[in-house]
Amino acid sequence: MTRIRELAEQTPATRARHVDLFRAVAITAVVVGHWLIMVVEYDRRGALDGTSALRDLTWAHPVTWLFQVMPLFFMVGGFANALSYQRQRERSRTPAQWLLDRGARLVRPTVVLLVALAAGAAVTRLLGAAPDQIGRAVWLATLPLWFLIAYLGVVALTPVMFRLHERAGLAVPVVLLVPVVAGDLLRFRYGEAWAYGNFAFAWLAIHQLGFAWRDGRFGQRAATGLLAGGLAGLVLLTVAGPYPVSMVTVPGAELQNSSPPSLALVALAAAQLGLVLLLAGPAERWLRRRRPWLAVVAANAVILTVFLWHMTAAVLTTVALHLLDRLPTFDVRSAEWLLWRVPWLAALAIVLAVLVAIVGRVETMRVAPAADRPMWLVAAGYVAMMVGLLWQALAGSASHGPFALPTGALVLFLAGAAVLLVVPRR
Repeated sequence: MTRIRELAEQTPATRARHVDLFRAVAITAVVVGHWLIMVVEYDRRGALDGTSALRDLTWAHPVTWLFQVMPLFFMVGGFANALSYQRQRERSRTPAQWLLDRGARLVRPTVVLLVALAAGAAVTRLLGAAPDQIGRAVWLATLPLWFLIAYLGVVALTPVMFRLHERAGLAVPVVLLVPVVAGDLLRFRYGEAWAYGNFAFAWLAIHQLGFAWRDGRFGQRAATGLLAGGLAGLVLLTVAGPYPVSMVTVPGAELQNSSPPSLALVALAAAQLGLVLLLAGPAERWLRRRRPWLAVVAANAVILTVFLWHMTAAVLTTVALHLLDRLPTFDVRSAEWLLWRVPWLAALAIVLAVLVAIVGRVETMRVAPAADRPMWLVAAGYVAMMVGLLWQALAGSASHGPFALPTGALVLFLAGAAVLLVVPRR
């Protein structure tokens, strides 16, 4: 807590504190949203299984507009990355050094998560747990890593995309929307695989909006237009148009808005940007108070750890209740299931708080700036990590050897992470 107070007290007067608030709000909404829609049940063999409540609760699909805030997180990331990269250039540091420093902050907590899961899987297997159940548990715990694949990608491309932003400004995200629209048109006709390029183009476009936000290119009138236009576009594309209303994945649905990202998700991003721009002034004034700002600093100090471990907390809580024979399995359409959400969220929050207290220091540790490295080596490290995470995600929930993760994927990610972490520091 002393470290948090120091950070709060040392905050420069010029810092845009509302950006930190919106980052914390975005991740908190994602965590709570995931926990709310989780359905834990037993399959025909009596083994633990689970799915998303959105499969049955169609009335909740519009509510996902409030909880799908990954676009906001990417825009906050764009704001922060633009600011950080600009300052590093002013200090005559190379793009490779910036990528080493920026990536290390993301990678350290991720390495801890994957190593802990691999070790836990190996131990539980030795204790006699069923390999398929271990694989399912580890797969659920690693679901948040889907986000990290895309985010590592936009961070890796920041030096290039920021130069494009300086030359062309808002024309860059507009141009990036062209392949997004093309991908959506192709997916409507030929299937989802034709829109996989949207994972890159849509998230890059949204990240670029964060650059423009940092530059102050949006005034009050533009903010109102983004909010109104984004919401209008969202309604037209979903309620009146061909896109589903849910902004998060619905099991069994033919079309998804988030995987791969759709034009409807970009419309939601525009609305979210307009809203936060309108709230920026009041939020900034509120955060000049000591206690609110201290809370925001504390949350942001471990925000990635919270995100990465929130599904692990859910898995551990579920297994504990199962072993204690206290795991309720209400029908998802019943009032009992809705009421169970209250103690469920409380239990998960407690378990997550314990996990963060144990591993959160990895995220808050001070690390000196990295020495320079060849750009090809840094780029290779990023690519190795992204391929490793993608390999793991696509491998599915089956058991994959003693660590319940594809061994090759784990080695590839750790090798890429070593490029960023095992480097001389000044």
